[in-house]
Amino acid sequence: MDHRLSVVTVATRDLDSARTFYREAFGWDPHLDVPGEIVFYQVAAGLLLGFFEVGSFDRDLGAPAGTTIGPSGMTLAHNVGDRDAVRALADAMAAAGGTVLKPPQEGEFGGVFHALVRDPNDVLWEVAHNPSWRIADDGTVELT
Repeated sequence: MDHRLSVVTVATRDLDSARTFYREAFGWDPHLDVPGEIVFYQVAAGLLLGFFEVGSFDRDLGAPAGTTIGPSGMTLAHNVGDRDAVRALADAMAAAGGTVLKPPQEGEFGGVFHALVRDPNDVLWEVAHNPSWRIADDGTVELT
């Protein structure tokens, strides 16, 4: 059996703001878009990132309405090629409606230069450049 992560789905209060943010900040076009319900983006080979309207998400889980409010205690990370790309993407995310929580700066751990940005639905993103890491053309992350 192949145990591989293929979809990350996030409950979102405002599906339209998520759609706008990811189009404007990252330039992503939806892989599948069901208005009022869910939108999926192909974010890497074999990996979809989905945003599911919270009411539909709760119904799908069989949870009482309004109990699912989104992620906490986690970040999604986008690693880029250099420090200027960190600055540029953090700026694009802010212009698209994100909130910069930590402007581009040296990180405390592992030689990373990064920024932290919250999307309009409270998803936390780390935009990072780590000169010790390499992202291969096939998406494999090489840690050195």
